[in-house]
Amino acid sequence: MSDEIAVRPSNFIRQIIDKDLQQGVHETIQTRFPPEPNGYLHIGHAKSICLNFGIAQDYNGTCNLRFDDTNPEKEDIDYVNSIMNDVSWLGFNWDGEVRYSSNYFEQLHDYAVELIEKGLAYVDFSDQDTMREMRGTLTQPGINSPYRDTSVAENIELFTKMRAGEFNEGECCLRAKIDMASSFMCMRDPVIYRVRFAHHHQTGDQWCIYPMYDFTHCISDAIENISHSLCTLEFQDNRRLYDWVIDNISIASQPRQYEFSRLNLEYTVLSKRKLIDLVTDHHVSGWDDPRMPTVAGLRRRGYTPASIREFCARIGVTKMDNLVEMSMLEACIRDDLNVNAPRAMAVLDPIKIVIENYPEDQTEILHAPNHPNDESKGTREVPFTRELYIEAEDFRESANKKFKRLVIDKEVRLRNAYFIKANRFEQDAQGNVTTVYCTYDPDTLGKDPADGRKAKGVIHWVSAQHGVPAEIRLYDRLFNVPNPAAEDDYLASLNPDSLVIKQGVVEPSLANLAVGEGVQFERTGYFCRDSEAQNLTFNRTVGLRDTWSEK
Repeated sequence: MSDEIAVRPSNFIRQIIDKDLQQGVHETIQTRFPPEPNGYLHIGHAKSICLNFGIAQDYNGTCNLRFDDTNPEKEDIDYVNSIMNDVSWLGFNWDGEVRYSSNYFEQLHDYAVELIEKGLAYVDFSDQDTMREMRGTLTQPGINSPYRDTSVAENIELFTKMRAGEFNEGECCLRAKIDMASSFMCMRDPVIYRVRFAHHHQTGDQWCIYPMYDFTHCISDAIENISHSLCTLEFQDNRRLYDWVIDNISIASQPRQYEFSRLNLEYTVLSKRKLIDLVTDHHVSGWDDPRMPTVAGLRRRGYTPASIREFCARIGVTKMDNLVEMSMLEACIRDDLNVNAPRAMAVLDPIKIVIENYPEDQTEILHAPNHPNDESKGTREVPFTRELYIEAEDFRESANKKFKRLVIDKEVRLRNAYFIKANRFEQDAQGNVTTVYCTYDPDTLGKDPADGRKAKGVIHWVSAQHGVPAEIRLYDRLFNVPNPAAEDDYLASLNPDSLVIKQGVVEPSLANLAVGEGVQFERTGYFCRDSEAQNLTFNRTVGLRDTWSEK
């Protein structure tokens, strides 16, 4: 990718790969990204995507996109499509066709039969509560199931009946026979198959037994000849089960699992359960709500693929859990948009100014730079008229010297236009300023007056006649505490001001801005045109500076 920094610091995973290649353990590098299609991808998944696909690119290897689709009750084809879209949008291409764990259901079943034939798996009719009690605790070993010593022949028969749908859901399951006294809970005869009468988005009603993740994942890796299976630290203990399954079935490939720390980001939650709750309980408008940490939400908010890839590169890959500052993510998109986003003017809380000495029927076409630091981006036409809109906060009847905007009997410059001086104003019944009457100096277009006067400040504006009404959504951080997941009630920490809607007016050039394209509203922040709204709507991506740190 041309917009990526060419050289990145190494990390422990790259060091492992370098060593494996040097020692001839692997000739080629094969990675995979294996999401569950039970929700939308979030920024934590983006870290994994950048790691897996990035390593494949850097080592001239390949990376598979494989859906871990073993839990049909919680999965949906909409999630499948959204995940493929997100991976592509982030700038990555998977090797060959999209893969599914369900592609391997027959092979997985045969490997389960192999374990039964070796006396390493058995059908258990214990209910869940009994199994939980028999599993023991971190300090006490488990107790063998009364079904643990069922004969191989009988287990084969029972597993055949499971597949044929002769048992009810929850009536029985297939367990690996490992060690009920193991210090690792995951090794205490884990369930590897359960009965589920659920329609599957890929296999339909072909199956009524579904393999568990820990059984499926390692075998799928081996079938695909994955060289380095990269996952987050919560699967560290499960590596013992990963290796046990591979070591006890007749499969040639021997993939290895390596764990890295998952992403924890300030002022949001990345637990899929909590994200689902936010959506289903309507705390947000959906998975792609611009306040959500999902890739779809970040995209709709105006984040670019390059900014997310840069963020993932900056935070690095370690084995140490930490809470990453939201300001780091915001800095990445600011750096991107500061260079690439065009400039325009928009007024969020408009009040009218009338320039009394400007001709009533005149429209003057001014030319403003699309980018102040890049002449190659050209200029845009901005109509100037007698009546304009400015921000309500940019006018005061009187103010101290620190206020650098419009004050009665003081001059300011209208950005890319003239000096104006406020003379008088009108208010409504509630005391709100509605109109400010001004005069302008016609000799100050693009220059200071000959007498050496200096404007008190510079304010932005939009023509009242030519400006275009727009809904402007001021999105902010979804939570008002840095680590909401640590709160007793994380929902109590929702930021009530995470969305403020303004009915503003924008310069006419913005009516033609492409959906999803970013722009800097001068003096206000970075915005993008909303991809979902029917009318002209802009979402705030990020402010011009980090005001949360100031708070």
